[in-house]
Amino acid sequence: MVIDLSNYELLWPAALFASEANRVASSGRRDWTTRAEWLLTEAFQGGSACSDFESLPASAPRVDDPWGQSDTPPWEQPPVVTQMSWFRELIVRSAELRTYAEPRPYWPHRKGVANPANPPHPEKARLDFVRLVMELHKSGYLVEQFGEECVDVDEELPDPAEVLKLRLGVGDLWPLRPQEWDEDTFFGLIEVFHDLVSRPRDRHFHDWDQCGWHHREFHSGPARVLYRWRMNRLLERSALHYRLADEGEDQGRLVAVTDEARADLVHRTLSAPDPDIKQRTTHAIALYRGRNSSTEEKRSAIIALAGILEERRDLIRAELGKPDDGALFMIANKFEIRHRDASQRQDYDPDFLDWIFWWYLATVELTTTLVLRQERVPAPTRPDPSESTAATNDASGQ
Repeated sequence: MVIDLSNYELLWPAALFASEANRVASSGRRDWTTRAEWLLTEAFQGGSACSDFESLPASAPRVDDPWGQSDTPPWEQPPVVTQMSWFRELIVRSAELRTYAEPRPYWPHRKGVANPANPPHPEKARLDFVRLVMELHKSGYLVEQFGEECVDVDEELPDPAEVLKLRLGVGDLWPLRPQEWDEDTFFGLIEVFHDLVSRPRDRHFHDWDQCGWHHREFHSGPARVLYRWRMNRLLERSALHYRLADEGEDQGRLVAVTDEARADLVHRTLSAPDPDIKQRTTHAIALYRGRNSSTEEKRSAIIALAGILEERRDLIRAELGKPDDGALFMIANKFEIRHRDASQRQDYDPDFLDWIFWWYLATVELTTTLVLRQERVPAPTRPDPSESTAATNDASGQ
């Protein structure tokens, strides 16, 4: 079976869809199709994927006469495509799926007759953020925190404004009114909703008095992955030079945007197998790339990395040779980073800290690679002197 993927566009990261879909397919639940339909409704643009799934039989029909009305031998007949076989192939080929993108510019925009539909502007980012939150709210991603009304249940639900006030210390934030926010409130809300969302993996329709959909089985992990992915795409289109960190001590917090190479370096460094090195490096990265990191915090981050390199100085010396290893520490020791005395140079631009931080972080990652290489290659063993003496005696006939 080969599914035609041309009509399907993902609204989710492909890896997240495959993970959640695998969970559904492997659950063994009798109601797995309901969960699959909900996932397809959420993860795909439009209704094509869900409609195609619903049109398939739940299982292959039982045929008493395998030849039936066909002249084709049974072993040459194509297998019956069921909902499960279709769903599993979609999982396997999820990396081939296109990601939904905003429509390309139309004629007036291409010809300059009208302004672009989505100009990069901070105010537009606020409106897009509100639309994202309300879309997730409609899909049940805030039910675990805000509750959900039901005609059959008479209970007082949490006040969303109070939930947000407990987190941010600012009142009257719900309903969302972006025109009233200052920058700190806006950025704070971006981070707060990252921590509030949780994905309902199941829902059921309550038709009494048109009550509507009710959601259940909430999980924060996939919801936060989706939220970061969509929020970061939104921020990329804006004039705001921040993104939500995907990993590390500051996961889900806004950090300054770096280029792709440095983002990859952070990812590799945070994958260090040594838990102590990983914890210290994670803390240094969080200190350095925070949205409002001060010069002192950046200096502290560099000092933390320099400490790791100092512990690995013998390794660095073995690889670089003496006295080249000293050049690595001269910057930290001579430019008022690790020490504060009259001999330290103070007249340098703070941007110098950017260079030294990324240099040290790359060196930490390099030394981790060298450590792992040494662990994989056993050190040469020295010959046992007694065995060497015995061999010499045998050779001499003694």
